[in-house]
Amino acid sequence: MKLIMTLRVKRLAALALAGVIGYATAASSASAASATASGPSALALAAVVASHGSLLGPFDKRAMMRLFDGKGVIIPRVNKITVAADSIVCKMSDVDITARSCDLVFKSHKHTLTGRDANQVYGTLAIAGVASEGAAGSIAASIMKLECTIDPMVIKQKAGGGAECTFESGQ
Repeated sequence: MKLIMTLRVKRLAALALAGVIGYATAASSASAASATASGPSALALAAVVASHGSLLGPFDKRAMMRLFDGKGVIIPRVNKITVAADSIVCKMSDVDITARSCDLVFKSHKHTLTGRDANQVYGTLAIAGVASEGAAGSIAASIMKLECTIDPMVIKQKAGGGAECTFESGQ
């Protein structure tokens, strides 16, 4: 009887191990999926990224801040504003509830945020539809190849358009 129980336990352990290996293989072979955000979530994502070290010049950064604050741009613009980032990876701990960070990688530099600023980026990713994943006491959300196009002239019309973002998610 003891031998039969030992064999059953070994079979169950082997089955569980095979399931875990199969899940890990499927998860690691998952490819990045293209995603988009538009309207208010795209404007929020572009504005938050622009404020934390994007490659925009001071004039475009100021325009993004004003648009996100619900104000028009001071000097009428016909040019669109492009906000881009190579990757954004945000992590939060569900064990140490004070720990949160985001790494924003741009073409020429990397910017690390913690605390309130990281929480702002993480929350904005969630609003833009980026799913978070949890593992071993942490929760993470990440995107790659972010490119947002903001058209101040369309936003000025107050008809819901003028902000579009594309990115890859699901590393």
